[in-house]
Amino acid sequence: MADTIHVDIVSPEGQLYSGEANMVFAPAAEGEIGVAPRHAPLLTTLKAGEVRVQLEGEEEQAFYVGGGALEIQPHLVSILADTAARARDLDEAAALEAKARAEEVMRNNKDKIDIAEATAELARAMAQLKTIQRLRKRR
Repeated sequence: MADTIHVDIVSPEGQLYSGEANMVFAPAAEGEIGVAPRHAPLLTTLKAGEVRVQLEGEEEQAFYVGGGALEIQPHLVSILADTAARARDLDEAAALEAKARAEEVMRNNKDKIDIAEATAELARAMAQLKTIQRLRKRR
């Protein structure tokens, strides 16, 4: 087998993925990052978005993370997600509902804390919807 890197994706609900990969893509706080085997060590935060795990000869695995931390070692990628789900398990109706709720709060509220929470909820809902759309395009 070609050179690989071990990937662990975990959230408070449990482990979502543990296995080998040729490449991992994750939504780091400063932008999407690609991780190949023997990547330089790195520790960064994640924003809400899609994590893609590629293994040669197999279908790409897609996951949604709602934020968290990413640790990279030369032969290990650890993703500690605040929330996470397999992309295929995302509920589009629930994401659309969360988006509408957040937009409503932002329109009708003057409290800075409520607006900040709504902004974060809107970002998570939009990331879920984007992940769902990407998954549909791959099929």
